[in-house]
Amino acid sequence: MTPRTARPLRVAVAGAGMAAARLAQQTLAQAPPGTVRITLYGREPGAPYNRTLLTGVLTGRYAPADLALPTGTAAVHRATDVVAFDPAARTLRTATGETAPYDVLVLATGAEPVLPAGLHPHVTPGTGRDAPLRGVHTLRTLDDCARLGEDARHAGRAVVVGGGVLGVGTALALAARGLPVHLLHRAPHLMEHHLDAGAAATVRRGLEDAGVRVRTGHAVTALHGGRRVTGAELADGSRHDADLAVLACGVRPRTALARTAGLTVRSGIVVDDRLATSAPGVYAIGDCAEHRGTVHGRAEAAWEQADVLAARLSGARPQARYRGSFALLRLSAGALDVAALGDCTGGHGPDTDSVRLADATRGTYKKLVLRGSELLGALLVGDLTTLGDLTDACERGEPVPPDPLHLLMTEGASL
Repeated sequence: MTPRTARPLRVAVAGAGMAAARLAQQTLAQAPPGTVRITLYGREPGAPYNRTLLTGVLTGRYAPADLALPTGTAAVHRATDVVAFDPAARTLRTATGETAPYDVLVLATGAEPVLPAGLHPHVTPGTGRDAPLRGVHTLRTLDDCARLGEDARHAGRAVVVGGGVLGVGTALALAARGLPVHLLHRAPHLMEHHLDAGAAATVRRGLEDAGVRVRTGHAVTALHGGRRVTGAELADGSRHDADLAVLACGVRPRTALARTAGLTVRSGIVVDDRLATSAPGVYAIGDCAEHRGTVHGRAEAAWEQADVLAARLSGARPQARYRGSFALLRLSAGALDVAALGDCTGGHGPDTDSVRLADATRGTYKKLVLRGSELLGALLVGDLTTLGDLTDACERGEPVPPDPLHLLMTEGASL
């Protein structure tokens, strides 16, 4: 940590997303007045906002202004991306040509959508040049959401490529707007990183009940069209017509800034338990950070990292350490509720067991993963009544009762 001087500690944050906003708000709330000055540099034109609610904006449940996040008294430089920094000189340079000194630099550069080769760029007929195929979208920013929403007003049918959390939420949001939607996913079942086959089948039925047609087990190999998309082709040669396509194929940490400056980068920007990178005075948090070999990529983890670093920078807890985040995923989209916590797709090892409770009529699926009396993880689809109790039990590591089935029941769920 940089020693304090008579002047305020100058903290520059490359990024103005959810992690950056949380860091600014928490640091300034805890620091003695006048001891810390924070400047956020964001690539987007607007103020920081909660991007986990973008599909809610798409359905009209939220207005863009509802997503705004507090930043305390931090200065927020909008549409001002940091393009380079010098760890030795402790200076940064922005895309607008500004050079600024700092005492501490925090990289909160987030992640960017994965665009599979051959799906997004398109050779415009008669030009031989790559140009975006009209009607093809990603959903990562408010601007993305606005463009997608405007396009959806005039579209006749849509395809969503990718059946992860974002793909499922986007497909439901478009269907709620009255669009016929086809969700195309290359893996054998939906949300395969978080759900087992039984839970995924329940999610699939929920999607189909909402009017979304689902196709799994075949990769999308091409998007067709002249200047505008007209359909998607799958690996088996089948084609799905559409004049609107959303690529929800995952994200990857945005690490180019750190890599160019010579920091240690693997999948993400490598940090230790202090959230410190390999360069003195430089830290990383959020979707761009890799801690103990893991890029968490979840809002809750980003906020926990921001809270730890805020405690250190403010002086409230100079020795605070980040030990990792509990795995908890939650998706609420329309009538579909899904939660996955802990090691929820395990249960196949010789020392583990699982308990399942499914009700096709009610559209629910519940599963516990156990090692003896220890709860390792859980899956809930359609009924999240017991989520709080299960989360507490899993995080605390307390032994579950001899008959754990009641943990999945609505009545008597408390430990």
